[in-house]
Amino acid sequence: MEVTIKQDGNKQDVVLNGRIDTTNADQFQRDIECLMEGDKPEICIDCSGMEYTSSQGLRMFLMLQKSVMARGGSLVLKGMQSQVKEVFDITGFSSIINIQ
Repeated sequence: MEVTIKQDGNKQDVVLNGRIDTTNADQFQRDIECLMEGDKPEICIDCSGMEYTSSQGLRMFLMLQKSVMARGGSLVLKGMQSQVKEVFDITGFSSIINIQ
């Protein structure tokens, strides 16, 4: 998994490439910890390069969503591949997280 973050004030653009699974979920959590700081964050995550997410990855997205909401911000996931989107749909995460 490769995580690229570009920050401009409260706005953070994130690009994900690869798979989130048991082998790299801890690293993914460390990579996104910086997104869980600051007031009223505006986070946009480009998921077009994300090939797969395990339940551990879903947990990280949920944790990020809760953190963003508690700080009065917004989180958007965009460009999700159909097989990844299906995982979010089946688990109900599509109703919790804004997916475009």
